[in-house]
Amino acid sequence: MEPFERLAAALGRLPGVGRRSAERMAERLARERDGLAAELLEALEAVRRGVRCCSLCGSITAAERDPCRLCASETRDRRLLCVVEDPSDIAALERSGSFTGRYHALMGRISPLRGDGPDELRVQALLRRVQEEGIREVVLALSTDVEGDATSSYLAERLKRAGVKVTHLAYGLPVGSGVRYADALTLARAMKGRQEL
Repeated sequence: MEPFERLAAALGRLPGVGRRSAERMAERLARERDGLAAELLEALEAVRRGVRCCSLCGSITAAERDPCRLCASETRDRRLLCVVEDPSDIAALERSGSFTGRYHALMGRISPLRGDGPDELRVQALLRRVQEEGIREVVLALSTDVEGDATSSYLAERLKRAGVKVTHLAYGLPVGSGVRYADALTLARAMKGRQEL
C-alpha cells in the first residue's frame, strides 16, 4: 500500500471520520509536510510518550499520574461509581458538575453485530472495584439505544447479584444519543433524576 493510502486508511479508522474526510485530511497533510504534518507528528509522539489510560477508571491521564486526579481525589464520594462507555463521557459528566463520585469507563458496549461481548469490555475490572472498594451505588450512564440498553441490563443483573444498588440516568437524554453529545444542563438533570433499575 502506498504511503498516502496508508495515511488515509489510518485516519479513516478514527471515530466520525469517513473515507472521503480521511482522504481530504491526508491530502492536506501531504501538502503541508513541513507545517501541519510536522506539528501533528510531534503532538502524536507527545501523546504516545506522555498519556495513558487511568488504571482505575480508564480515563485519559498523564503517564506519570496514575491513578488520575479524579480517582485520587479525597473529596469525591468513594462509595458512588458512575459507569460510562468511553472516557469522553467522563469529561462530559464532569462539565455538568452534577456528579461527585468516581467513574469507570467500559471502553465500549455489548454489540453482538461487532462481536463485542462482556469479555471485550472492562466488566471484570468493574466487578472487582465494586467488591474491593466497597461501592454502594453504581450509576449506569450509557447510551439510550439498543446496545446501551442491553449493556445496562447485563450490568444491572451482575451488579445486583453483588449486592449493589444500581441506578441509571433519568431519561432526559435523547433516545439513540450518548452522554458525550448532551449539554451540561441535560446531563445535570439526568444525573439528579437517576432511578434504581
